[in-house]
Amino acid sequence: MRVSGTVRVPGDKSITHRALLLAAMARGRSHIGGALTSLDARSSARVLRQLGAAISRLRDGAVIAVDGCGRLRRPARTLDCGNSGTTARLLTGLLAAHRFRATLSGDRSLRRRPMRRVTDPLTLMGARFAMDGDGLPLEVRGGPLRPIRYDMPVSSAQIKSALLLAGLAGGVAVALREPTGQSRDHTERLLGAFGFPIGLRDGWLEFEPAGRIAPFDLQVPGDISSAAFLIGAALLAEGGELRLSGVGVNPTRTGSLAVLRRMGATLEIVAGGSELAEPVADVIVAPTPLRGADVAAAEIPGLIDEIPLLAVLASRAEGVSVFHEVGELRVKESDRLALIAENLRAVGARAEASGNTLHVEGGAAPPRGRVRTAGDHRLAMAFAVLGTVRGARVTVDDRRCADVSFPGFDALLRQIGGRR
Repeated sequence: MRVSGTVRVPGDKSITHRALLLAAMARGRSHIGGALTSLDARSSARVLRQLGAAISRLRDGAVIAVDGCGRLRRPARTLDCGNSGTTARLLTGLLAAHRFRATLSGDRSLRRRPMRRVTDPLTLMGARFAMDGDGLPLEVRGGPLRPIRYDMPVSSAQIKSALLLAGLAGGVAVALREPTGQSRDHTERLLGAFGFPIGLRDGWLEFEPAGRIAPFDLQVPGDISSAAFLIGAALLAEGGELRLSGVGVNPTRTGSLAVLRRMGATLEIVAGGSELAEPVADVIVAPTPLRGADVAAAEIPGLIDEIPLLAVLASRAEGVSVFHEVGELRVKESDRLALIAENLRAVGARAEASGNTLHVEGGAAPPRGRVRTAGDHRLAMAFAVLGTVRGARVTVDDRRCADVSFPGFDALLRQIGGRR
């Protein structure tokens, strides 16, 4: 496959979720352009409507209007978060500061994902919960909260954001420290752009809520995690050049680009300004022979969603790649770590997941075999990219699950290769 053209990937998933949640908390109308319209984003919009916000239909290319209600209202029925862990965890933080009970649930995959990592610190803040085990369904019994100073057990943007949103809604101070590397900081950037005192001091993220959120306008940049799959396809191509326009290049999200450069990738970043403290740029990429890389534990929080893509690229690189401390992948939409290794072996590559470490050995034979995704969108896209290699015969059991984060992925993958 040869690549060519200039394309724009869907809006950033993390920023879209947070923009919807914050707009619902503002009193008045906000406008969100370029938002992701995937299944996950629709889950956030759906539950926020149940909580009193008026949100226009999420359509590609349309500006979303959100009429916020200032304080959320008690829902009449269970809040179905679909497959979206971001929706469930961040909303748990917001609901913890509201004086009513609300029950969150989701699909089978989401109900298996751990929630105590969020509810435990929220309990320290004064919230109460009813749950069976460590997952959904979960009843939030919100009310007045107290400040928290909390050493996080893992570096996680979802835990961090849930606690910051609880502090915002409850009007109490929050101080957090992450153990290894800084996870994505979209919530902090948005809160700072809205005028709230927030920042790092001596390794602690300190937040002092002061006032309320005013309605805002935001243009969501393209999602770097989605762009990574097209970057990967371009690197494996046989020629050409691809330009991805208007991509968010927040430093806490571009760890995968640093790893790809170590692997020998030809990448150019053309700065394009910023949007509510989020830097935006075009990314230009051309095919490049790759070499193996060692990815350290401190890098993982900044590239956790790109590991499936980096792993399939490592299977085409010269030498061995090692990904350290990636156990967090076991509690994603699937046991993503085990499935990456299993599926790489299924298509003829050498890979092993041992404990929290992933080893991948590069090779030149065309990948051939059947891939089991367990409904995991990032696995589906990563192995679809591997299937673009000359001579490949890779069958992905569920390509449609890519719609969770990247609607139209298959069509765009064909487009950049000149295949309609």
